[in-house]
Amino acid sequence: MMKKFLLIVCGSFVGVTLALVFFVLSSIIFSIAMMSMGSSMGSKSIKVQKNSILHLNLKGEIPEREGDADMSLISLMQGGMDGGTASLPVLIEAIKNAKENDNIKGIYMECNGSLAAPATRFALRKALADFKQSGKWIYAYAYQGYDQGDYYLASLADSIFLNPVGAVDVHGMASATTYMKRLLDKVGVEMQIIRVGTFKSAVEPYMLDSISPANRLQQEHYMGSIWGVMRDSIATARGIEPARFDQLTDSIIATIAADSLVQLHLVDALCYKPEMEARLKALTDVDKADDLRLVSPGDIATGGESGASGDHIAILYAVGEIDGQSSPLSGSGSGIDTKKLCKEIAKLQDDDHVKGLVLRVNSPGGSAFGSEQMWKALDEFKKSGKPFAVSMGDYAASGGYYISCGADRIFAEPTTITGSIGIFGIIPCYQELAENKLGVNVSVVKTNANADLGNTAKRLTPAQRAAMQNMVNRGYELFTSRCAEGRHMSQDSIKKIAEGRVWDGATAKEIGLVDAFGGLQDAIDWVAKKAKIKGEAKTQNYPALEDDWRMMLNRYMAVQYAEHLQSEMGIFYEYHRLLTSVLNRDAVQCIMEPIEIKF
Repeated sequence: MMKKFLLIVCGSFVGVTLALVFFVLSSIIFSIAMMSMGSSMGSKSIKVQKNSILHLNLKGEIPEREGDADMSLISLMQGGMDGGTASLPVLIEAIKNAKENDNIKGIYMECNGSLAAPATRFALRKALADFKQSGKWIYAYAYQGYDQGDYYLASLADSIFLNPVGAVDVHGMASATTYMKRLLDKVGVEMQIIRVGTFKSAVEPYMLDSISPANRLQQEHYMGSIWGVMRDSIATARGIEPARFDQLTDSIIATIAADSLVQLHLVDALCYKPEMEARLKALTDVDKADDLRLVSPGDIATGGESGASGDHIAILYAVGEIDGQSSPLSGSGSGIDTKKLCKEIAKLQDDDHVKGLVLRVNSPGGSAFGSEQMWKALDEFKKSGKPFAVSMGDYAASGGYYISCGADRIFAEPTTITGSIGIFGIIPCYQELAENKLGVNVSVVKTNANADLGNTAKRLTPAQRAAMQNMVNRGYELFTSRCAEGRHMSQDSIKKIAEGRVWDGATAKEIGLVDAFGGLQDAIDWVAKKAKIKGEAKTQNYPALEDDWRMMLNRYMAVQYAEHLQSEMGIFYEYHRLLTSVLNRDAVQCIMEPIEIKF
């Protein structure tokens, strides 16, 4: 017995020792990786050789901001870091610099399946169109095939090349919303909904079996508008009538043989990758035996992360859900921490070197309370007299619009999704599940009538529901009053276009929710002009990126766990994710509906 005990103790000691050794070694490796990435981020500038080509490898997510070290590390650990992680600002700056650099002869765009929403693609395509004004060429190539988003960008190229057994998948836009009312009924969970706004459809999955007429109307409108912009752009670039292009779109292009795609003028030529590289060598007078002189976006762009000394314009990033309590199951630690950003705004207000502010918003909204705190901090910033503009990315909806509405000027792309001015609350109730499904009864003893408010084992009383509705109504009144004040409109006028309705950027400009079309640089230029900055304005991104390796390790483990859970749960993972996200949020929300747009 004693021998067995000693073996167990020794075994435990060895196990703990090995775990500690592994932990220390991991720390060293992570630290080295961090220093390596930090040094590579700090040395962006290289000398471009003659007859070089800017190489755009469109693969994976196109993030809002460069230098997200934790995601870079995750990509590194997963075998990534092959050019598919460049941010939108870096890509746009690289294209601009390539236009002006005589040593760069053109752009080689490899389309390997990038992930981005329509507004990001619109901004990138606009930069490519500006590049073409220089007279330099753009060639696009797909090794396996063009998905719709990549083809939208590739359509602007002088020539589109495709693998002889590749495909082009252009199919239009669709949305998919998961409705869980019947599932919740079966398990005995009731989502008690309190909302304001006919179009505020974020709560529909928990209260209806299928899409409401109002939600269908708004989705058809903004998707139709966004698709119209993209369809017309592709058709014009390829010399095809829009009506004819719609016919092709409906013909399931992805199933058409590659040689027929040439005849339909959707691609210009078919070739294997070595043949594509031979074409590029001939274009740039590079010997067949030599390597192509390819320049990556990060080689000729900084993305504004290198810092600015002296007077500058602050670019404050507000990306993700507002004060969303990230779950380990979500695989994401990103989001808008309003406490952190409010402190940052106060510092920018007091910093004499900060001459103006551009708030870059890419958010579907979130906490109503957090949104109001951000609005207040930005309103205080305005009192300093410094100009303040908003640049909207893919989304600036609900709470994302709340924090934007007070800006001196709002810029958005025609394909941005915005609006959704509305408030709702969700309070889950497990009474049916507990009492009738599990046989559990909860007995309550209380000193006052509503002392048990918040007890999810009991339904809200009529008085409690009425009180919650009044609170949500006050939130809506406050939201619409903030919008009215910021947009210089009457509150009644705002309410006519509010009701929780989601708008595309083009329509939002028509109805007064947006001032002008444009991207981040347009907002910077406007603020610089208002601040009377002479010459090219310096910029600095805020908040500073964190490089705590322990945080990155937690993020990596969360991503791995979420991927494992998804593979295990299959089709049920999405239901689990949606329910988990609801339980991790504040009770009162201003967030747009959780739809998945198939683009």
